[in-house]
Amino acid sequence: MKIISRLLILLVVLAMLVGCLASCELANSITGNQDGTSDNGGNSDNGEEPGNGEEPGNGEEPDDGKEPDNGGETPDDGNNNTEKPEFIDYAGQAKFNPNSGRLYAEVTVRTYVDGDTTHFIPKDASVVIGDLGYVKARYLSINTPESTGVVQPWGKKASNYTKAQLQKATSIIVESEDDKWNPDSTGSRYLLWVWYKTADSEEYRNLNLEILQQGLAFGSDVSSCIYGEQALAALTQARNLELHVFSKEKDPDYYYGGAIEVTLEELKKNPEKYKDKLVKFEAIVAKQVGATIYIEEHDAANDMYFGMQIFAGYNYNRMSDFAIGNRVIIVGTLQFYEDGGYYQISNLQYKILNAQWEGGCRVIGQGFEASYNELDVGELMDGKIELEVLVEEKNEDGEVIDERLEKQEFDYGELALHSTATVKNLTVKSVWTTNNGGDSDGALSITCEDENGVEIVVRTADLLTKGEGTNKTDVLASDFPEGTVISVKGVVDYYRGEYQIRVFSYSDITFVEN
Repeated sequence: MKIISRLLILLVVLAMLVGCLASCELANSITGNQDGTSDNGGNSDNGEEPGNGEEPGNGEEPDDGKEPDNGGETPDDGNNNTEKPEFIDYAGQAKFNPNSGRLYAEVTVRTYVDGDTTHFIPKDASVVIGDLGYVKARYLSINTPESTGVVQPWGKKASNYTKAQLQKATSIIVESEDDKWNPDSTGSRYLLWVWYKTADSEEYRNLNLEILQQGLAFGSDVSSCIYGEQALAALTQARNLELHVFSKEKDPDYYYGGAIEVTLEELKKNPEKYKDKLVKFEAIVAKQVGATIYIEEHDAANDMYFGMQIFAGYNYNRMSDFAIGNRVIIVGTLQFYEDGGYYQISNLQYKILNAQWEGGCRVIGQGFEASYNELDVGELMDGKIELEVLVEEKNEDGEVIDERLEKQEFDYGELALHSTATVKNLTVKSVWTTNNGGDSDGALSITCEDENGVEIVVRTADLLTKGEGTNKTDVLASDFPEGTVISVKGVVDYYRGEYQIRVFSYSDITFVEN
């Protein structure tokens, strides 16, 4: 009897331990932190678009390329006929309190990045959040799928939702968790709650909670934040309703197919056709600047160079493959970079230990040179060119029933964008120096005229230096007095609706004697 009693006691203890472990696992699965650790406000996604508006194409935060934690699978209770609960607006239940003692500021949007990151400008110039003159806001409590350096299912939908809500806002407020502005683990973004109101309402809505309850984000430390009760309820509801990231359905806007083999010319002529799709093409590496690569391909029929920018991300482990002069196969996703206003390639496919993997980027030739094709400023700014385009006619089911070649007109600058170029005999009219406390401080925007009076801006890549060793000095606006004539070698760039030439070294600028 004693042995039986001891066995019964042991079984009871084991049952209690199993119950405790199951409860912990369920709690962690709801919050999206299965290991029970904190990620400092949800910073597992560090990727952003390259460029900062002032310096297009630089690249910003690193992207680890990992799939987000989905918080575990929804348990199957075996009852598939249970009705789903009614949708509750938890975002509307949270109320913004200006007297809470937490820091807050009214802002306007500077750059839409993705679903959980937006760059804002404080409306009150005396409000300082960071040292850039604007704030990179990382939304608290949420982690949306990637849509920039790495593309994941539902990422674009989350990004578009955040943008749509903010675009209709008449007022936007960012709020901290406490009485300080708190940076995330990268040190450059700040962990914030985002509130907005529209012309239809006097009440502010919490966008973080709204994104959660729409099922467009996974949770990140939801229970430990100031709006934890509503956040946990919103996340649980989205899981129970199987919305978007918790759905068993595929994202209709995500391309699940293999890489489409095209030419760079085809991509430049038909970007909308290949937008957000995985593509594969060949080109020559013309320039590499940090995580940004510029490639180009010559079109012999029209004697012009097509260019493209590639954002590899800071975790790309085969950057040496993109040495200048290498001919490479690129496998990546064509995306529209909204802050820059142009298309680029990101989400590169590769294998660290297999440089010749046919499904990814790889080197297929060496010893080539960047073109630095001589450009006419007028043609770059306003020139047109006719190219043949394959036009497809489809039936109601989307099947191609006819194909034909048609001549279409394109902007010369759009096709040449991000190719290398030489522009000669430019007369300096004025110089403006970036000085906003950011990484671009010291960069020069040199407004010039060509021999026909057509204006173009020559933009230096950040602060350039000249000289060697102890004689090295910064390149300043005073080095380009009005009337100076220069010739430059650089990359065709695009900023605020105008084409310009971006130079990366002082040696790429030649002073021409009058």
